[in-house]
Amino acid sequence: MSRSGPTFGEALGAWSRIALLSFGGPAAQIAVMHRILVEEKGWVDERRFLNALNFCMLLPGPEAMQLATYLGWMTHGRRGGLVAGSLFVLPGFLSILGLSYIYVLLGETPAVAGMLFGLKAAVLAVVLVALNQLRRRVLGDGFRVAIAAAAFVALFFLQQPFPLVILVAAALGLWQARHRRELPPVAPPAAGVGGTLATAAVGGLAWFLPLGAIALWLGPGHVLSQVGLFFSQVAVVSFGGAYAVLAYVAQHAVEAQGWLSPAEMVDGLGLAETTPGPLIQVLQFVAFLAAWRDAAPFEPLLAGLLASVVATWATFVPCFVWIFTGAPWIERLLHQPRLAGAMAGVGAAVVGAVLNLSLWFALHVLFGELDAVQAGPMRLLLPEPATIDVTALAFAAVALALLAWRRWSLLAVLGLAVGAGVVLGLSGA
Repeated sequence: MSRSGPTFGEALGAWSRIALLSFGGPAAQIAVMHRILVEEKGWVDERRFLNALNFCMLLPGPEAMQLATYLGWMTHGRRGGLVAGSLFVLPGFLSILGLSYIYVLLGETPAVAGMLFGLKAAVLAVVLVALNQLRRRVLGDGFRVAIAAAAFVALFFLQQPFPLVILVAAALGLWQARHRRELPPVAPPAAGVGGTLATAAVGGLAWFLPLGAIALWLGPGHVLSQVGLFFSQVAVVSFGGAYAVLAYVAQHAVEAQGWLSPAEMVDGLGLAETTPGPLIQVLQFVAFLAAWRDAAPFEPLLAGLLASVVATWATFVPCFVWIFTGAPWIERLLHQPRLAGAMAGVGAAVVGAVLNLSLWFALHVLFGELDAVQAGPMRLLLPEPATIDVTALAFAAVALALLAWRRWSLLAVLGLAVGAGVVLGLSGA
């Protein structure tokens, strides 16, 4: 950070600009923050930026949003963190909310249906590219490859809950780290335990009190109460970004609760890919559809809005709690080799989770019918070969080629897929 630092007004302008440019997923969003805050403004130096990024990678939740919160905290304390994190989420919230209304009101029109068709096929390619990038970055040895493979089998074939898979992977990574040479001890951080506990208590109350009030008002079985509870659970286990946690969300929201269909889940991811802000904002779309279909005692339009607010609150308020509680202890956290080992195990399991998501998406995008077959403890999803959608396969193949080999930008590929889909829908093909 520069000696004088930015004024709050200058920081507000910079964070507003970053929020409006936050397309393209976490890698692109982090690059935008680095360019503006480190290279252009000089408010944060390279070392502190990387330390902040490493800390945010250890946390559950969207790392780019948490990095924005952390950097805002570095320049203007909690006020700066609240503004930076909130602005980072706001454009995506408003965009997804508007698109959710368009989806439920106009989703059956040829142009919108064609747009969603093109998005679904392109999103399959996006997820496959993300899987390959994650594999190269995370799976550095045979032990991690084994964890990733075991996580995939546990999720796809055995239907094991995602939090359990993450806990086992963390334990395995911790076990492996015992055999590594310890780093020199680090001096205790300046943060006080009392202040940390107070921050955690206030943050926890801010997180849970509104959700508890909803449960008392409408009852624990109401869809808004269920949305608040479930997405609070997601906030705690969402290591590895949106692609990883979507496998857990799909398992619960689609298969267990029936809030939306597999095709609608893919549609939601496609909408989130085209909007600014964290990709995990797709959870807002899931909540919107859940409340839209089970709106009483509200009108569907109001229920969808309320569910969007509840899901966003439950998903992102914990991010502020993690940052404001843990940031003062960052140096200690980043120099704990056993913690690093546990997170390496989690990262490997995330690769398996994204593979599970990729296969799940591919089956539902490319085939019209799937048969669920139980074979002992395993549950297999077998496609009907005759129901393959050749057009969707062609769209996905072209999108994959443009992303992986031609190096087109994500927005360009999604724009092409949307345009082609609209033309296809209007032509009646």
